[in-house]
Amino acid sequence: MSTATAGPGRLGWALTDSWTMTRRELAHWARQPVQVVVGLVFPVMLLLMFNYLVGGGSGVDGDHTEFLVPGMLALTMAFGLEGTMLAVTQDLNKGVIDRFRSMPMVSGAVLVGRSAADMLQSVAALAVMTGVGYALGWRWHNGAGAALAALGLLLLLRFAMLWIGIHLAMVAGRPEMVQAVQILVWPVGFLSNVFASPESMPGWLGTVVEWNPMSATATAVRGLFGNPGGPTGSWAAEHAELLAVLWPVALIAVFLPLAVGRFARLSR
Repeated sequence: MSTATAGPGRLGWALTDSWTMTRRELAHWARQPVQVVVGLVFPVMLLLMFNYLVGGGSGVDGDHTEFLVPGMLALTMAFGLEGTMLAVTQDLNKGVIDRFRSMPMVSGAVLVGRSAADMLQSVAALAVMTGVGYALGWRWHNGAGAALAALGLLLLLRFAMLWIGIHLAMVAGRPEMVQAVQILVWPVGFLSNVFASPESMPGWLGTVVEWNPMSATATAVRGLFGNPGGPTGSWAAEHAELLAVLWPVALIAVFLPLAVGRFARLSR
């Protein structure tokens, strides 16, 4: 067989196997609807709590709901990884990976299927959150093109966080360790400008917050939506859209190969 023929053939098998693994993950939604619903509802509960009970938007001039909603969209892209992490560790511990390894399939299809299903759920989470935000009075002001660009940056952040989660799940190895790893997401989420402007914080802390990858995405998204809390004068804030691309790309460049490499070693 020539290389030209083999290449498309291998690609076709890879796509077919990846789609099979994606359908496997989606089938879990029907068998575990409560887990899916909880994953969609939890960010909504946080949004309502910080909007009405805590009073988000500290240090921000303007409508604090319009400041808070884009930040919560960014935070939602970091939360909810425990579902993916649990699925990976359960497959490892139940021998599912070993069974897949014995089949004539592309080994990386397992990770591709898992990541594709996660991204589909992330799209659903964004749809729910934007709908709730709209009901609370949040609006975007810069047109459909800018809004779509903002959603693209949010999904890019999720894709980066996803591969961090997959790698950490394989490092943890056991489902009971996932919760301990997931706790690490909270400091990253709260050490950002999701709930408050860096200008309201001590100087050193505000600088740390501004350079948080989640802060870059939140600031860029606010700017694209035309909401309060956009660029404020610092280099990180003024170049938030650039950082909102560079940070996730850098994280993907590090953790995707690590995850794929670790999976390959598990499959030997």
